Amino acid sequence: MKLMKCFHEGSRIRFDIFQLLPSKIQVGVFSATMPPEALEITRKFMNKPVRILVKRDELTLEGIKQFHVNVEKEEWKLETLCDLYETLAITQSVIFVNTRRKVDWLTDKMRSRDHTVSATHGDMDQNTRDIIMREFRSGSSRVLITTDLLARGIDVQQVSLVINYDLPTQPENYLHRIGRSGRFGRKGVAINFVTKDDERMLFDIQKFYNVVVEELPANVADLL
Repeated sequence: MKLMKCFHEGSRIRFDIFQLLPSKIQVGVFSATMPPEALEITRKFMNKPVRILVKRDELTLEGIKQFHVNVEKEEWKLETLCDLYETLAITQSVIFVNTRRKVDWLTDKMRSRDHTVSATHGDMDQNTRDIIMREFRSGSSRVLITTDLLARGIDVQQVSLVINYDLPTQPENYLHRIGRSGRFGRKGVAINFVTKDDERMLFDIQKFYNVVVEELPANVADLL
């Protein structure tokens, strides 16, 4: 019997594929997080599935230290980011923003300040994205700027730092993002930029995962 793994992306799951598959095909849905609406949708194409669900308070990211920086205003994020990269010795890192346009904007700003960065988002064709990811995995590119498009798909052993330049719009995506560091049993660090408008989301993230995201200490360089 064939096994098909269907990874959900948010709560959007396409049904047309399943209409073309054999009726006896076995379907598995796997994700680090599974929102209730996604579980409900699976009822439409899964036949009496066995559910193995982990309680929210058991979702852990052991080995990943989580911090926040109070940048107060959106326009102060760029200077904060540049200060970090001029201060820290980082093997490889991923920077998450919330829009494709912002990926391009931040990439241009970082390059204009002589920072070597790569970028990828959904407006790029697949071949271009594949080339960029090969360069990142090989280590020829050390900083990757992206959106949630790749939050679940970056398995790079050398990533030691994830920066949420923008906090995710949904608490569920926080786990996928910062899980890019600390892969394969290694230690990692996640740094979240928080403006006045982001304080509520930071609170929601801490409550959702039952964690405390502490303020970034002065000795952060010793943590990487």
